[in-house]
Amino acid sequence: MISASGIAAQLTELFLAVSVAPLLTGWVNQCRAWLQNRSGAGLLQPYRVLGKLFRKEPVIAHGASPLFRLTPYVLFACMCLAAAIVPSLATDLPFNAAADAIALVGIFALARVFISLAAIDVGTAFGTMGARREMMVGFLAEPALLIVLFTASLISHSTSLSTTVEKLAHMQFAIYPSLAFAGVAFTMVSLAENARIPVDNPATHLELTMIHEAMILEYSGRHLALVEWAASLKLFVYSCTGLALFVPFGIAQRGDAAGLILALPALIAKLAVGGFLLALIETLSAKMRIFRAPEFLGAAFLLAVLGMLIHFLLEI
Repeated sequence: MISASGIAAQLTELFLAVSVAPLLTGWVNQCRAWLQNRSGAGLLQPYRVLGKLFRKEPVIAHGASPLFRLTPYVLFACMCLAAAIVPSLATDLPFNAAADAIALVGIFALARVFISLAAIDVGTAFGTMGARREMMVGFLAEPALLIVLFTASLISHSTSLSTTVEKLAHMQFAIYPSLAFAGVAFTMVSLAENARIPVDNPATHLELTMIHEAMILEYSGRHLALVEWAASLKLFVYSCTGLALFVPFGIAQRGDAAGLILALPALIAKLAVGGFLLALIETLSAKMRIFRAPEFLGAAFLLAVLGMLIHFLLEI
């Protein structure tokens, strides 16, 4: 039976993700500017950009099919659905019975397929190049992400994210080697999936570095706003997934309505620390060549597999 606290947690999580995701992107960019001894554009710059784009009329390329127009809405809907699945504030979510860790990876894959098809649909060289690179990154990142989620699922004996997070939150505090390897692998996958350094650089439009930006060059107006908002949501969802799996403390448990109030400031604090660490990683790292990305993601897959094997050998 769906409880009132579960519905409140679900709606709060979805509203928080949609409203705070651009702020997380602005925080990461601002921290990166501080670490590079620059002033930065400010925390609210992503909101100003979205507002400006929503006020503009989109310009559609000649020969673009309805898929090109539909893709921004599909991307935004997929990221909202992913945000509703991840237990960032509470584990008592109505979507628990409808989706699990495998469904979460499938939602990311669906969004990737649509943005890649839309980039190819226009027929430009940059769009096709970006789509090929995106599919290559996804082909290598999705297996590593699945192994990471399976490693955490082995501990709770369930692929439900809420069940896994609730189990991890009640475990005795200790160093678990399997989760350590899985955490490093998840960080590497998150950098690649969100087009961050060292795999991609979201701040440039250079041909040799573009993956995500190459696919959205033909979008403008509200379509581009939805695509950029979806990118911020994806970063938010990946951050919340990592925090839920590896730092689950502060997440409200089933039936704990009072804990939901305390979970909100705890999540904001963890996101602030995580955003700073992401900016630090990007500042200390150099952009690698695109042909080195398979090695990077291959290492992430091996670390994830090692984490699973260590669980079987040491933590049964």
